[in-house]
Amino acid sequence: MTSAADALAALRRRLAASSPTASLDAEILLAHVLGTSRAALAAAPERTLAPSQFEALEALALRRIGGEPLAYLTGRREFWSLELEVTPAVLVPRPETELVVELALAALERVFRPAVLDLGTGSGAIALAIAREREDALVTAADASAGALEVAERNARRLGIGNVRFLRGSWYEPVGPARFDAIVSNPPYVAADDPALAGLAHEPRDALVADRDGIAAIAEVCEGAGSHLVTGGQLIVEHGADQGAAVRGLISRAGLAEVRTHRDLASRERVTGGAATREAVESAAGQECKQ
Repeated sequence: MTSAADALAALRRRLAASSPTASLDAEILLAHVLGTSRAALAAAPERTLAPSQFEALEALALRRIGGEPLAYLTGRREFWSLELEVTPAVLVPRPETELVVELALAALERVFRPAVLDLGTGSGAIALAIAREREDALVTAADASAGALEVAERNARRLGIGNVRFLRGSWYEPVGPARFDAIVSNPPYVAADDPALAGLAHEPRDALVADRDGIAAIAEVCEGAGSHLVTGGQLIVEHGADQGAAVRGLISRAGLAEVRTHRDLASRERVTGGAATREAVESAAGQECKQ
């Protein structure tokens, strides 16, 4: 029988060449296999692994060495203090995306019973975080992927969050002419030839890659904002670190004002937003009437 301490030491050594967070990865994987917490694991290093547990750990180690995200191996990822289920049908939620939630909550602080739209919801991370913080909000979470929506809906049920509705469709398609107090989105924004994709091979390509050097999906989100925001409503979009200027231009051309880019904890331009003016809303309404 192998002790937890010996298994952990061996796993750290094996992962060292393939992961910069080998020590943490090893602890998380071993705790997952043993059905315990990292703290409990540290408190009882003498416990032993059953043969089936050792085999399971070996299988997970090989997948991690192959570059598979840790969250797919455990099936869980924490985001905004919510434990979310994640599968290969959705992107792994990143810490920098919490900035979208932070900015949305600030924008809605004085709005009573806000209507919020999350475009490309994936695992539901942004939508569920906002809905948990604002129980009076009605959050609509849309995604073109049926598999992603299944994951998001399971997360909502497991977390007991009932003020989110899930709709399938591409961008604004499933919400018709509805208008919202805030539109949030973490759309695909990686260019098809970006070398960074090599390290993201296990995540869904459709949720990562966009045409026009990564800006096409963001452009759709920005262009439709005037038709789906109330006056004063906020558009808040995550983007690549080198796309801030382009996104500011897209939001300004959509007729929104107070356009501003916010930096993440690494001081990279990460999220850009703007507010719908009365003129932008009326112009969009006029265009709809002509169609």
